[in-house]
Order: sequence, then structure tokens, then C-alpha cells
Amino acid sequence: MSRNILTAVAWPYANGPRHIGHVSGFGVPSDVFSRYMRMAGHNVLMVSGTDEHGTPIQVQADAEGLSTRELADRYNRVIVEDLANLGLSYDLFTRTTTRNHYAVVQELFRTLHANGYIVAKTTMGAISPSTGRTLPDRYIEGTCPICGYDSARGDQCDNCGNQLDPTDLINPRSRINGETPSFVETEHFFLDLPALADALGQWLGERTDWRPNVLKFSTNLLKELQPRAITRDLDWGVPIPLEGWSDRPDKRIYVWFDAVIGYLSASIEWARRSGNPDAWREWWQPGDAADASSYYFMGKDNIVFHSVIWPGILLGYDGKGAHGGEPGELGELGLPTEVVSSEYLTMEGRKFSSSRSVVIYVRDFLERYDADALRYFIAVAGPETQDTDFTWAEFLRRTNDELVAGWGNLVNRTVSMAAKNLGAIPEAGELTDADRALLDTVAAAFDSVGALLEKSRQKNAINEAMRVVAEVNKYISDMAPWKLRTEDPARMSTVLHVALQAVRDCNTLLTPFLPHAAQQVHEQLGGTGVWSGLPEVSEVSEEGNAGYPVITGDYAAAQARWRRTPIVPGTALSAPTPVFRKLDPSIVEEELARLEQKAEA
Repeated sequence: MSRNILTAVAWPYANGPRHIGHVSGFGVPSDVFSRYMRMAGHNVLMVSGTDEHGTPIQVQADAEGLSTRELADRYNRVIVEDLANLGLSYDLFTRTTTRNHYAVVQELFRTLHANGYIVAKTTMGAISPSTGRTLPDRYIEGTCPICGYDSARGDQCDNCGNQLDPTDLINPRSRINGETPSFVETEHFFLDLPALADALGQWLGERTDWRPNVLKFSTNLLKELQPRAITRDLDWGVPIPLEGWSDRPDKRIYVWFDAVIGYLSASIEWARRSGNPDAWREWWQPGDAADASSYYFMGKDNIVFHSVIWPGILLGYDGKGAHGGEPGELGELGLPTEVVSSEYLTMEGRKFSSSRSVVIYVRDFLERYDADALRYFIAVAGPETQDTDFTWAEFLRRTNDELVAGWGNLVNRTVSMAAKNLGAIPEAGELTDADRALLDTVAAAFDSVGALLEKSRQKNAINEAMRVVAEVNKYISDMAPWKLRTEDPARMSTVLHVALQAVRDCNTLLTPFLPHAAQQVHEQLGGTGVWSGLPEVSEVSEEGNAGYPVITGDYAAAQARWRRTPIVPGTALSAPTPVFRKLDPSIVEEELARLEQKAEA
């Protein structure tokens, strides 16, 4: 049965270009999932955008001599272009500095406030003594008072997972310049998370199919929930939509609150741009809960925002917490079906760090290597359920031994033999037991690989698909069709027919992972038109703001479906070109040297 699938992808922060560690968490896994779901016949809405508010944007803008808007514009465009070049099939990738986003954030704020889940109180705020500027919680580090970890952040300890306040930290210090922050009284609005704890606990108790690490972490957080500030002393952000506050230049809704609402605002913007302003409701307000599901993709450092805080906001908006209440003008909103969190990707044994130049940005990577080579590495060796390490030696091995020698070689030699000897896809004669066994093996993979992709077990899924590729390679080696040309031409035609059908099926199995290569293989098998839809970058504008780029795409026009597509005998074939580039072993030393040069600069 066809369902409405919302793929909600974590919003990359626009204070700089994104590196391959970022896209291993939110980017490639969400795209593989979305492509599979579209191929399986579901109605997918994949949304995200650049997260552009908060103090880190201001800090980076100062460092580059730009205004906050100029910095956000610069990196919004860089990130859009990089994600599109990686092939991420967003239905809409937008940004948080739009009028639409402001309006949706303010609507949720007003309703939460009216329902009693947002309260004002005086608290101690951190100020930089040297600049007088507010220091956000995440820009304050110190020793955790609970576990003693010496690099806890002002909002959370990454070691024990507990929610913190900057004033809780022992020996707090600014991450910007190392100075000790000053704490002054200030009035702010807080999200009353304790009033939502019971509703959150009941909801989390029903999440039986989540990844165990995500569910356990989220459930443990409920024990120590505290009201959480959702406004800051800033001039860059969404204005507070209450009388006496909306015109204040020194108070704004803080970035973590407005960013998670982006999933909803992007869906609403997509609907408006599609010409049907209410279309978003099909994913957020299904008549039958079985008709729609929402999957949120991110790295593990974002779990708390998506498994506790965002559901809490939605529950409060729907009026389902301890204070009761009524849904706002948008109507009752659905909660996440699953939070799909990846672990961390390190690089050559070190944590990614832009400030320490332990990094390779997506743009730099794609200038030297194919997008599908990176997508393949993330799928087969990425941090799906545990931290993993990216090394250039392993990237070289995976590319040459698996993509080039395994899948690429299978396509090349099968199409080459058929094109050279027959010029077209041949008819099949009588099938042998070996022929049927191979076709049955490949056909069965649609169920096995599909079931794994449905549950976001992408590493197992691509390994299963590549196991089938190995079976097809073995079949060709065993049948040796090159020997049959003179000995038994009819049998050669049958073997090549079976092999070409298996290649077509394997290409379908690998399409979610390798969309660029999938289009090439489709064409080398004599196919025409779009097999695997790729994203497009479009320039848009809104009143009062300059034009900006968004990612969209017409993925419904793609021919790829999650089932066997029979090959058509007589379809002309020509000599193929390699699908993947074989890498020279010298790239390992070259890339390691490049990394060291950056670190020393």
C-alpha cells in the first residue's frame, strides 16, 4: 500500500561549508532511504535547508568581515551546490531566513505560549566580557558537575548525556576566546519540558522499533528534564511574537527552537511552491496514521533535539501535555515515526575539525572524485550504528576492488560481450538450472534488500546487493560465454541474455546508493529517458529578500521501480565506457600530505 513518507533531514548550519563527516550522518543515508521509498511506490517528501540563525553565524561573520546576512547567503549557496552535486534528492532544500519560516515559527511559539508550555522567567545569561555579546550555551565549555568530563557544553554533556545549564559548569570558559564568561540577570522565555515529560514518556514507550541506542538515550533524558530557554539576547533571529517583545531589537527566538520547526515550515513552503498550499497536510495530518510516516535523519549529537525537544514542541502545540490546550491554526500535527541517528565519522583516526584543518569538505572531495564513490563508501563503511574511520587507503580499496573491479567490471564485460558479438540484447533460448538459479537469486534480493532499506539498515542492504553482484560475476565466469561463440552460439546468446537481465536487476538494487552510475548503466543497456532522478538547483525569491537557491527535483518522472524490469531483446547495444574511475594508489600519499599541509598552515 502506498504511503506518504516524510524524510526530514537535519539542517546543516550555514557558518561554513560542510565536510564529508556531516553528510555521512544526515545526507547520504536520508537520500538512500528516500530513493528506495520512491522506487517502492510511496509518496516521498524530503525536506531540509540551511540553519542560519544564532551566535555562531555572528561570530563567523565577524571573522570574515561580513554581515550576518551576507555570511548566511554565502554558505547557503555553497551548501546547496554541494548537496545537489552529491545527488541528494530533496523535494525542497530551503533556508531558515525566509518569511515563511518566520511565520511558522511564530505560530508555534504563540500557540505553545497560549497553551501554557512557554513561560517567562528571569535567569542568568552568559555574556562575553570583551564584546558584551551573549554567549550561547554551546559556546561555553567546562567540567560537567555530574560526571566530571572536562569538555562539557553549556547545554549538554556529550560524555554522560545529561542536560545542563551554563551556570552548572565548573570552571566555565568561552570556546571563542577562552575567557571566563560573566553571568547577568536577563528575562527569557522557556519551554516547559517537565510539563511534557509524561506525554513524551508515553510516546517514547510506544517506539519499539527504534535503534536501541537512540531509544535508550532518549528515555534516559526524560528523568532529568528541565525548562529550556528558547530566547536569547540577540539581534539575529526570529522576533518574539508577543506584545512588548516583537519590536525589541535585543531579544530573539533562539536557533535550536526555530531550526527544528524548519521541517514543518519547509513542508509548507514546498506545498505553496507546488501550487497546492494545503498539500503539506498529507504528510503532517493524515486521516489514518497508517497512511503517513515521518523519518528524521541526523548525527547522534542531534538526537535530543529530535527525539525529545521537537516531539515536545509538537505535543505542546497539539495541547497534549500536562497543561492541556488546543491545537493552533495549523491543526494537530503528527510526531516522528522514527529518529534515524548515525554515529560519528572520523578521519584518519582523528575527529573532524574545521578549526584544526582535520577535514575534507564535500566540494573539495567532489572536485577530485566521483560523487557515487563517496556515497558508496558512506553506505558500506559509514557510521550507521557505531563510530567509523574514513581513511584514504580504505577509500581507495573500496573504490577499486568493489566499485571498479566488482560492479563496474560486471557491467562492462557483460555489455561489451553482447555489443561486440551480437550488437543487441539477444533472445533467450531454453534456460538451464544454473540460469534459473541466478535469476531467482537476483529476484529474491528485491525483498531482502528492500526490507533492510525499509528499516534503514543500509550497510547490510548494500552488502547484500554487492553479494548478488558477486553471484552474477561468478555465473559469467562459470558459463564462459566467450568460449561459446564458436562452440554453441545459441547457448552464448542465452547466457548473455540472463547476464544482462541480472545486470539490469542489480542496477535497480544499487540505484538508491549510486544514482549517477545507475543512469549510466541504464543507458548502456539501451535505455532512454530518466532512470534515476537527480536534484536541480533553482533560483527563487520572496518579497523583501534577494534571490537565493533551493534544491528541488522532478523525481516522479524517473523510471526506476523496485522490481524486475525485463530487458527487451533486439535493443541495440554499443561498446560501453567505464562506469567508475579506477584510482591510482598514489592518491593516498597525496591526500595525506594535503591534510598535513592544512594542519600546519
